[in-house]
Amino acid sequence: MDQLSKIVKERVFWYAGDSIGGEIVALANDQKRVYAVAVIAESSPQQPPEFMIMARIRGGRVIVEADTTDRPLVDALVAAGISRDKIVLAYAGEPIPEGA
Repeated sequence: MDQLSKIVKERVFWYAGDSIGGEIVALANDQKRVYAVAVIAESSPQQPPEFMIMARIRGGRVIVEADTTDRPLVDALVAAGISRDKIVLAYAGEPIPEGA
């Protein structure tokens, strides 16, 4: 696993853990370089899981597809040494560059 994937996976997985009324589970596809955390509500089994965080790596950029937290993933990635210009906040409407 390359360094960028390792950092993104580690930072995304930080959000997983126990939750009142459900589970917050980490999901990964290392081959495709996609990392996510989903919320599974125990109190409402008919409700489908929702992504809390989802990020993928394409063309040397981190594309954040979802982030519904009060501690934004972008801040954690920048703190880990990833340049902000290499991070695209797709969920906030930032355009995804060609080739990414």
